[in-house]
Amino acid sequence: MLFGGQLPDLDTETGYRGPAVCRALGITYRQLDYWDRIGLVSPSIRSAKGSGSQRLYAFRDVLVLKVVKRLLDTGVSLQQIRVAIAQLTEYGVEDLSAVTLMSDGASVYLCTSNDEVIDLIQGGQGVFGIAVGKVWREVEGELSELPTERAQDEPIDELAARRAAKRNAI
Repeated sequence: MLFGGQLPDLDTETGYRGPAVCRALGITYRQLDYWDRIGLVSPSIRSAKGSGSQRLYAFRDVLVLKVVKRLLDTGVSLQQIRVAIAQLTEYGVEDLSAVTLMSDGASVYLCTSNDEVIDLIQGGQGVFGIAVGKVWREVEGELSELPTERAQDEPIDELAARRAAKRNAI
């Protein structure tokens, strides 16, 4: 495998708000919002439900977003990125450290062994690769400095808080 070593267990109840995700990935909130609206990558812990609500992204979501950004930066089409995301999602979290995404600019290939990577390169299909295990560690480092939020700690905006207080007073 391209990357050995165990990756840490994931906490599925703790996530990151949109602004923290944007800082970690170096993207704008508008870009993050767009990717959610078109269904490219949506938050798995909590999605936005109207004005004042906050999306909450799991670590895995941020990892996939980082891969999306890398693929876009290298010129891969959104259509091929969707295929790559579907492959990553199907593959499962535990095995991602052993995955390398290879691309020739037109297609994206999911490789799970050194032999698959070598075969693609020898066949002229692999121009660049993204080792997901390495991206995992980068994202882990970038997020370690940022605030997290528990799923049940759903924030409400000031207006919603006033309305709730008014209802409780009656």
